[in-house]
Amino acid sequence: MKQEIFISKKKINEDSPFVIAEAGVNHNGSLSIAKKLIQKAKIAGADAIKFQTFKTEKIILPKAPKSKYHIETTGSDKSQSWFELLKSQELTEKMHIELKKYCNKQKIIFLSTPYDFESVDLLEKIKIPAYKIASTDNVNFPLLKYIAKKNKPVILSTGMNNFDDVRKSFNYIKKFNSKIVILQCTANYPIKQEDVNLNVMLKFKEKFKCKVGFSDHTNNNFSSIVASAMGACIIEKHFTLDKKMSGPDHRMSSNPKELKALIDNIQLVRKVRGSYEKKILKAEKINKKRLQKSIVTEKKIKKGQILKKYFLSIKRPGNGLEPKYLENISRYIAKKDINAGVVLKYSMIKRR
Repeated sequence: MKQEIFISKKKINEDSPFVIAEAGVNHNGSLSIAKKLIQKAKIAGADAIKFQTFKTEKIILPKAPKSKYHIETTGSDKSQSWFELLKSQELTEKMHIELKKYCNKQKIIFLSTPYDFESVDLLEKIKIPAYKIASTDNVNFPLLKYIAKKNKPVILSTGMNNFDDVRKSFNYIKKFNSKIVILQCTANYPIKQEDVNLNVMLKFKEKFKCKVGFSDHTNNNFSSIVASAMGACIIEKHFTLDKKMSGPDHRMSSNPKELKALIDNIQLVRKVRGSYEKKILKAEKINKKRLQKSIVTEKKIKKGQILKKYFLSIKRPGNGLEPKYLENISRYIAKKDINAGVVLKYSMIKRR
C-alpha cells in the first residue's frame, strides 16, 4: 500500500488535486504585493501559495551570467546583474513570518522553495508543512539530504533533468524520507505545448510507485487540465496580479481570473473522473428500462407450450426478460397463456 501524504490537513491524491499558486518572486520584493497575491490565490480557490526563500549570496556568484530567459525578460535593464535582480526579490525573515501569519488568517497553506541551508532553517522556524525542491537543485544531494531529513513531504521538480537524474534523486531522498511527490516540469519560461510531455508523469508513477504532479510553465491552462485528468496529485501554476508587471516571471504566469478558471476546470475534471466502480447510476436507471430491450412475444403462446426462438423477438422496453435468455429459451415453458406483443417476464415461464 502506498504511503498516504498530507500537506497540512490536505490529503494528496489524484481524486482531488492539490493546487499550488506559484507566486515565486512575483511579489517584486514588496510585502504588500505578496499579501495581495495570497488574498487573490485564496479567492481563486488554491490550496496553497508558494514563494521562494533564498539568501542571494549563498546561491549565486556576483558576476554569474543571466539565463537566456532572464535576458529576454529583463533585457531593458542590461546593467542589472542576475545577482542584483535576485537581491531585489529576496524576502527577509520578518517578511516570511508576516506572510505565514497572513496565510493562516486567509486559511491558505504557506509554502516556499528553499535554495540554501539557511533558508531551510528559516522555513523550519516558521513551521512550513512541506518542501518544494526546485529543478535547479534536483541533483544537489547535500541540500536534498538536509531537506529530506526534516521528515516532511517533499515535492521534487524535474526540469533540466533526464530520467536517470530523477531516479538517482528520488532514490537518494527515499533513504531519508518516503513522502515524495514528483512533478513533471520543463524548465523554460514559457514552454510550448509540444514540450510539456505529460506522459513522463505517468512513467514516474509506474517506475517509482509514487504520487506525481505537474509544474506548469505554459501560457494557458490546457496542460494543467489534462494533467489533472491523467492523475496528477499536485498542480503548480505560476501566479501574478498582472502579467504586465516588471519582473522575470510575470509574463508567463496566470492572473487571478485565469487561476480561478483553472481551478474551476480542475474541479470539473474531478467530477468527470468519478469513481473507479462501474455501476448503474441513479441517472441511468429510468433510461435502462426504457432504452434497453427485453424478449417480446411475436405470437400467442399457450400454457405449457415450449418456448421457441421463432415465437419471440427482442424489442424495447427493457423491463422484462433480458435478451441473454433467448439462446436457451427452449428450456422453458409457459406457465399461462401469453398473448402476442407482450414483454416476457420471468414470472410467466418456468423450467421444463
